[in-house]
Amino acid sequence: MIEFLSQPIVLAVWLAAVAVSLVIVVRDLRENNSHLMSLMKAVWVLTVAYSGPLGLTIYWLTGRSAISSDGTARRAFRSVAHCYSGCGMGEIVGVSLAAGLLGLGNWTTAIVTFALAYLFGFALTVGPMVQNGVAFRQAMKDAAIAETPSITVMELVAILIGLYVAGGAEMGETLFWTSLILSLSCGLLAAWPVNVVLIRKGVKEGMMDPRHTHHGHGAQDA
Repeated sequence: MIEFLSQPIVLAVWLAAVAVSLVIVVRDLRENNSHLMSLMKAVWVLTVAYSGPLGLTIYWLTGRSAISSDGTARRAFRSVAHCYSGCGMGEIVGVSLAAGLLGLGNWTTAIVTFALAYLFGFALTVGPMVQNGVAFRQAMKDAAIAETPSITVMELVAILIGLYVAGGAEMGETLFWTSLILSLSCGLLAAWPVNVVLIRKGVKEGMMDPRHTHHGHGAQDA
């Protein structure tokens, strides 16, 4: 696995797949799903940017107005994507800063990465809630309850896989980036069953059915 991920051609093929996936998702959002909230459009673009064809598949099956039905599984994937768009950005910044630029040790990098991922994911939940009229303190409380389990599982899986595959790799090495890609997508998938449970238990509602979303509607709890 490590030898495979260390090959530059693997990274090149993945980047090409991501580019094609981004073209598809942006075009579909513009032509067929322009009614979606701006936040969710950004969520889907970022999800595809991080996870390429996997992100595109999740969008295609759960985030479009063309879906035939909705349910807990689809709501959970939309909820994960919402969380992932912020956490993924925090993780990329954290790993690049701590390991790539500062050359910090593995566990220090893990702590910095987790903190930034949590901060970015948390902010992406609290911000829209406050914009929709929820008091800041209440938004902080609700976000902490709803998002902490999902973010924790997502980041623990992603960070541990990243450390196992490429602990000590430098930014100039192909393995640094391919391991980040792999770890991000594994974290995304690991958080999905957590969100299924949270939605079934009523801890969170999940994002709105894309067939019923219109401009100006606020997002439900992620």
